[in-house]
Amino acid sequence: MGILEWFGIWLAGFLTLCIYSFLYKDNPFYRFAESLYVGISFGYFIGLAWQNTLYPNLYVPLTTDFGNSWILLIPGLLGINLYTRYIPKIAWMSQISLAVYIGYYMGVQFYQKLHGEVLPQMADTIKPINSFSIDSLWNLIIIVGVFSVVIYFYFSSEQKGPVRYVSKLGIWFVMISFGAAFGYTVMARISLLMGRLKFIKEDWWIRSTYDILTNFL
Repeated sequence: MGILEWFGIWLAGFLTLCIYSFLYKDNPFYRFAESLYVGISFGYFIGLAWQNTLYPNLYVPLTTDFGNSWILLIPGLLGINLYTRYIPKIAWMSQISLAVYIGYYMGVQFYQKLHGEVLPQMADTIKPINSFSIDSLWNLIIIVGVFSVVIYFYFSSEQKGPVRYVSKLGIWFVMISFGAAFGYTVMARISLLMGRLKFIKEDWWIRSTYDILTNFL
């Protein structure tokens, strides 16, 4: 193990313990590691934005073929205009760029959500249930779940009578969905925790300690 690799492992272990120190209470070590993480992540994101987006899609076309790429000045200027929000006298100008961005994003996302989520879910609610099989049972559960959840979120009229019971069934389906999503999130976080604990035990403690004992003592 080289000196740089050894230093990197010990630095990573130290910062990991600094983050986990928040489990005890807020302290300067945690705040230092948190600030360092946010700063490095933000700087890395800026580098990615320039290297993967601004440079190939804006700078290169404008500097190599301005005649056919001059239209790119419009999104470039709109992006620069966002920073006018830091100048109080003309801060209102940034709302123009923000409105264009939100409008474009909503238009694109509406199309993607429609074809990626709404239409596939509608297709799943019209599958056949004309046989006594597991597939038909699951199709029936999907149909009942979608219908009851839609009824639960229908607030245009008072929910009473049979509609009220269907709405309560919709609550159960919503809670099952939230529980599954939460469980998936917890399992993902547990996986990250196990990875860090494995790093601390094997790479930081056992490997680096063995290397110190064999090379420096």
